[in-house]
Amino acid sequence: MKPKIDSTTFGSITIGGEKYEHDVIIRLSGKVKKRKKKLSKSVFGSSHTISLDEAEHVYREGADLLIFGTGQYGAAGLSDAAKRFFEEKECKVLSMATPEAVAAWNGAEGNVIGLFHVTC
Repeated sequence: MKPKIDSTTFGSITIGGEKYEHDVIIRLSGKVKKRKKKLSKSVFGSSHTISLDEAEHVYREGADLLIFGTGQYGAAGLSDAAKRFFEEKECKVLSMATPEAVAAWNGAEGNVIGLFHVTC
């Protein structure tokens, strides 16, 4: 079951009443997991660009849509390799600043996964 995201502010996101003070992934199962930033940081020196390795970690078979919260001010993005990976998997990606991504997540239906950056 897809959990409702209650709110987000700089540095946190509240999902199903629980506050997380780190980036998160929401799986197809609805489980919330801490984002593994090191998968991108080791490639780009920053966690603001999603690497192919991280894209492969985020994706789950059967996902039709990834909602990507790019940060409170929209600073994060997908690498070209990550974009191609999601295209090959036929998983549409909606990238937008995290406050807008929260609204998109709460209104989305179907097989949706989420990746939310909670700072810049």
